[in-house]
Amino acid sequence: MGAMKKWIIMTCILLAAGLQTTQGGTGWETNYDKAVEKAKADGKYLLLDFSGSDWCGWCIRLDKEVFRKKAFKSYAEGKLELVLLDFPNRKKQTKQEKERNAALAQKFGVQGFPTVLLLSPDEKLVGRTGYQRGGPKPYVEHLEEMVKAYEKKHGAPQKPEPKNEEQPTGSATKPAS
Repeated sequence: MGAMKKWIIMTCILLAAGLQTTQGGTGWETNYDKAVEKAKADGKYLLLDFSGSDWCGWCIRLDKEVFRKKAFKSYAEGKLELVLLDFPNRKKQTKQEKERNAALAQKFGVQGFPTVLLLSPDEKLVGRTGYQRGGPKPYVEHLEEMVKAYEKKHGAPQKPEPKNEEQPTGSATKPAS
């Protein structure tokens, strides 16, 4: 087999692998409003990933080197509501999803990919970042630095009080007979 033929086969394999990128596997919400509701209810920060998941090389690297790794997933599980706002070339999206993602990109001033925004549970900007070398540990440390700086200035977000719809104890009444 000639060198050119081998190169073409390898290129096709690499492209196919890139097409199968699914943003960190599970745990990524694509509905911004739903994610905001969850973040407010749980007192979590929002991590918005504006990505070109099937064509942007740096987006694909960020996903593979950070978002798919166990260390990042473990960190995110208790602290972040993960939101993928995707701008793919080949993946199918509804017209509504495309329009919503474009409106959010405009709202937050996104001009390139990947753009990663960290928001407070009440949607205030905590920090803006993108791809960074080094894997999940330095990335998590970078996010934590942003959170600490934000909380030093604004205080930590408060988790809402759980709504207790049960009758208070001591006030039960005996049913009438």
